[in-house]
Amino acid sequence: MTTTPGSAPADRPEHFHRFLLLGRKRLFFYHLAQYDPKSGHDYQAVFSFTVKDDGELKTRYLEDLAKNEHKRVFHSLRCPHRFELPELRNGKEFTAHLERVVVEENGSRTFQTLTTAETPVECKKEDVLSFRKLGGRPYPGSLTYLVCGEGDEIHLAHHLAARPNWDEAVTVTTAEAIDPAALQKFPTLVIGSIRDAHGTLVESPLKKGQQFQGRLRGTGLTVDFTVGRQGWWNHTSLND
Repeated sequence: MTTTPGSAPADRPEHFHRFLLLGRKRLFFYHLAQYDPKSGHDYQAVFSFTVKDDGELKTRYLEDLAKNEHKRVFHSLRCPHRFELPELRNGKEFTAHLERVVVEENGSRTFQTLTTAETPVECKKEDVLSFRKLGGRPYPGSLTYLVCGEGDEIHLAHHLAARPNWDEAVTVTTAEAIDPAALQKFPTLVIGSIRDAHGTLVESPLKKGQQFQGRLRGTGLTVDFTVGRQGWWNHTSLND
């Protein structure tokens, strides 16, 4: 069976995807997930793509981020052509636009396109830092996050276990640098002082400026950190 670009056989639908931008020095890309398996977005995944535009998209992103630093404004790559997310695990090139994502108090979002040209993006196999299909995992006992980053820019993504839940990415500052070898394993950080909500929250338990301590599972390392800017929040369409 043949298909036209952007289409797919009826038994193998393909989907558009968005990836949140995290960081200023080195960029990480966090997939916008949904629990519904029919959505094609039932994956929690983090990547380190190569954006092939000589830094133009990153410059535009950093300029807009600086203007909206203290607002509930995030940024994403939107892929205008359909594909299935697992294709990225084998390496893939695609194109994307830069978007500004404005989140209202009720959780609704407005996606505003910042670039009109399609920017080439490359995902190599080694750029797939974490890839987990959602569903079938019980809630953890304590608040748990996935960890990625480099140097003094560390990002936490809320561990998406059972449904319903909330999706969050936040940048933190650690009291001491995390061993790069430990970060390469994409560990989970367990904050034992906070019980997991076992459901949906409408605001983060990690407030900007607050200090917490967590333990990297599998390494035994204790991490003291201060919460910085929130890079994503979703407690609505995640659970649709």
